[in-house]
Amino acid sequence: MKSSISFVCQECGYESAQWMGKCPECNEWNSLKEFRIKNSESRIKGEKLKPQTPIVPKTLKDVIYQEKSRLKTGFLEADGVLGGGIVPGSVVLLAGDPGIGKSTLLLQMALNISNGTRETKGSKGAKKTSGASVSPVSSGTSVLYISGEESEQQIKLRANRIGDGSKNDNLLLLSLTDTDAVVSVVEEIKPDLVIVDSIQTMESEGLGGLSGSVGQVRYATSAFIKVAKSLNIPFILVGHVTKGGMVAGPMVLSHMVDTVLFLEGEKNTGTRILRSLKNRFGPVDEVGVFTMQGEGMKEIKNPEQIFLSEQSADASGSVLTVTLEGTRAFLVEIQALAVYSKLPMPRRVASGIDYKRLELLLAVLQKHCRLPVDTMDIFVNVAGGLKLSDPAADLGICLAVYSSLKNVPLKKTIGIAEVGLLGELRSVNMIEKRIKQAKKLGFKNIITAETQRSLNNVLRTLG
Repeated sequence: MKSSISFVCQECGYESAQWMGKCPECNEWNSLKEFRIKNSESRIKGEKLKPQTPIVPKTLKDVIYQEKSRLKTGFLEADGVLGGGIVPGSVVLLAGDPGIGKSTLLLQMALNISNGTRETKGSKGAKKTSGASVSPVSSGTSVLYISGEESEQQIKLRANRIGDGSKNDNLLLLSLTDTDAVVSVVEEIKPDLVIVDSIQTMESEGLGGLSGSVGQVRYATSAFIKVAKSLNIPFILVGHVTKGGMVAGPMVLSHMVDTVLFLEGEKNTGTRILRSLKNRFGPVDEVGVFTMQGEGMKEIKNPEQIFLSEQSADASGSVLTVTLEGTRAFLVEIQALAVYSKLPMPRRVASGIDYKRLELLLAVLQKHCRLPVDTMDIFVNVAGGLKLSDPAADLGICLAVYSSLKNVPLKKTIGIAEVGLLGELRSVNMIEKRIKQAKKLGFKNIITAETQRSLNNVLRTLG
């Protein structure tokens, strides 16, 4: 048995034959750790290994494919992100910041699946769930929840907080960090779903390195994938993230699994967005909107109720825009405040939008619209704690600044367009869907690149 030594970055998974103080891939200092790889001699000198069974490739027409029934999570929002539910034999990686609600969401899914058939809220004979309207799930489904971070008592305490699990016989709890022991338990019990919280806490005695190291994460993931594919049991793995927002561990972890989900949001607002970064069995442009409450996660059918405020219509500095999260369009309120500044360099404060984008739009307002923003402190905020990177919000930001600067109420006005450096309005993608969503909620004054050609013309029509 021979072993080779390589140095692997603990942040991004970059491999090097020699130690370096700075990783050339992610520019982190002192992140390369020594990693020994054991290589078994697969060939004896002068003898070649032959496969026991002959390997014959199949033509495409000879491959038989059968549509697999998906396992419903009990949340319509999560099922939509997954493409209709959890595919048997698939491996899902759920990542997110600490305290964002990953364990709470998965425990609610486990309770929904193991409790049996659920009906949507308001239907006849509906059962009370953890504050959310859920989709039907199959009855008698066994779920194995493995936690390497919490004890069974801690999981029981959270389960009592988010739902009644006293009469649940299908949810099995296990506090374990040994990868090989987890594989043995899964092969013996053969549950319908396995949840591992988290993959960074798993370790094997037959492999060097502490839990969370590149070797341990690789070994645990490959072992779970092998069990999932051989026994047709879906796995959900919880992954940690780095300070840069990337999934912790080697990048091969994201390549090995079938689906990568990311749960993000602001801790102070309670808004959570579940988005798909990779999905072999569904789309990657769908998102699910949740709110974190004392009883757990609650899915939001109409995001406008959390992203729109209840201010009066005569308030200035407030303009609505329609943004896209995946393929879903919903209204968002943009608030701006412009006050006279005595500073030589007026302040620019942006919350929910890119600071540099705000400076660019203010330069366009000053150059092409003759607005005295160079003498004003400008504050821009996106209501509800949502972070916008959609260029369609440019017109809404400019109109909100103009409304506050001129003290002109534009509460019922919706701006959907990208603003160029020359002051022109540019069309954005899926504009018909955005306009349809705005009209659906009763808004008629919708300004787009099709109705106006430049930002200066828009401000002239507003007075």
